[in-house]
Amino acid sequence: MIKSQSQGFEWDDGNREKCQKHGLTQTDIENLFQQKSVYIAPNPKRSSQEERFLAIGRSRKGKQMIVVFTLRTIKKELLIRPISARYMHQKEARKYEEEITKIEK
Repeated sequence: MIKSQSQGFEWDDGNREKCQKHGLTQTDIENLFQQKSVYIAPNPKRSSQEERFLAIGRSRKGKQMIVVFTLRTIKKELLIRPISARYMHQKEARKYEEEITKIEK
């Protein structure tokens, strides 16, 4: 639902730099939201100032990744604002693969 309602992304030097410090590019992150198999859930460690979400899926190269993001309305457009992004740790990736296998069956 979030993917289909948003009109794009909000990027600035702050969030771009934070997301890139773990090896993901702006393109990697935007491509994640284009995929059918991206899973979006509320972020349990959400901010007290705004609602945050997790996007979980694979990069185009097949590596599992997590993006923390929020939604912002700017000039009447709903935009995805990535807050941080990284590749999953081995334990997270293993759990993700187990859960994805259950869903796809």
